[in-house]
Amino acid sequence: MCEINVKKRHKIIYIRKFSRNLKDLISNIYIMKTSLSVALKYGIFIAVTLIAYFLFVRLFNLHENIWLRLFNGLIMATGIYYGIKYYKLSVSDSFTYIDGFKTGLITGFVGTVLFTAFMAIYMFHIDPKFTETLLGEWFSNYGEGTGILVFIILIEGLASTVVLTLTFMQLLKKSYNISQKA
Repeated sequence: MCEINVKKRHKIIYIRKFSRNLKDLISNIYIMKTSLSVALKYGIFIAVTLIAYFLFVRLFNLHENIWLRLFNGLIMATGIYYGIKYYKLSVSDSFTYIDGFKTGLITGFVGTVLFTAFMAIYMFHIDPKFTETLLGEWFSNYGEGTGILVFIILIEGLASTVVLTLTFMQLLKKSYNISQKA
């Protein structure tokens, strides 16, 4: 009988420890102190903003104007910058270059992949004529027009993510320079 009570007691202690650890994990995600949780939040923000901007431009039938895509870079830059900055503020003293770089890359990758998925659905299913209008006769002989555009959107987003993350980390990294003030 005593052995059964000991086993039950061990199970109860294990369950309490597990629930406490799970509670801590959930609270850390809720408080947004991990690099991944910050990156996911801002990556989703980037994707939603890019999709909203595209649909807004589409509303006025300006989505075929390639020059309006320059605003996509501004949206991406804003999301990555504030993602890294928020993470730096949330961990304060323990902020490292690697953690900030990782946060920026994951933020941009999440935003890029989600926006690319939306654009693939849009170009393949919602408005297939959009691809023909953008490409004209470029890839008509190969039948790869929409796939090429989706690939270009993905590569463009990933490349801009790397460049923007490197740029913003120069602004946000810790400085170890000795002050010149006398």
